[in-house]
Amino acid sequence: MGESPLKAIIESLLFVNERPIELSELADIIEMDKKDINKALEELSSEYSQRGSGICIVKVAGGYQMCSSPENEPWLKKMYRDRNKQKLSTASLETLAIIAYKQPVTRIEIESIRGVNVDGVVKKLTELGLIKIGGRKEVVGKPFLYITTRKFLEYFGINSLKELPKLEDFIALAEKEKILEQENQQNQSGVPEEEPLAAASDDLKKDGNNFSGSEENKKGAGNDSLPEEKKTEQQKLSEKTTENTKTAENEQMNKEVRE
Repeated sequence: MGESPLKAIIESLLFVNERPIELSELADIIEMDKKDINKALEELSSEYSQRGSGICIVKVAGGYQMCSSPENEPWLKKMYRDRNKQKLSTASLETLAIIAYKQPVTRIEIESIRGVNVDGVVKKLTELGLIKIGGRKEVVGKPFLYITTRKFLEYFGINSLKELPKLEDFIALAEKEKILEQENQQNQSGVPEEEPLAAASDDLKKDGNNFSGSEENKKGAGNDSLPEEKKTEQQKLSEKTTENTKTAENEQMNKEVRE
């Protein structure tokens, strides 16, 4: 098989799949060595980049996926402005941030940080497949321990927990969603706004500036250990969160186009 047919096959497989495809799966389907497929993927990605294509190939959750270029996000948003798109509420984002940085963590531990009951939110995140039960804590009652899933990585457009954004970035994203929610509430039903995020953020920071997680966390989603946070000034927050969020939104838009 020549290089052109191989790249064409890979291109087709990535285009029709809604979820990332692992290199080993591509190798099994095409019946070729992973090295050859990886080389073809790199060349294909480079070709898209060189010609300024509106399509790019990204590595997400250990697999490869085709999506629209982040640069075209403004136009895609205009096109899908009035379409329903599943977005996480502020409460869900805040709870998810706690689980992501403190996993494995129990429901009671989450509630002690948030200061409110999280039964409904935890149930919703579990139904969405963003978190799952990762075991039981060896204490009285043996409560469930919650960890993030591969779908969590896909949702935020990151390849592993090592790419998890800084806590400040996560909180900033939740604050942004909160503002959008408040605007929608004012325009529609005038529902009261949710409690502020500052309290939960401060409680998370009580453990210090580093959020590498417990030893048990290293056994969590994808067996990836969380990165050790570096002390930094607020104005130097990583730009990667914005890029990841754009990629995640674009992937969702591509999924809607295919449907």
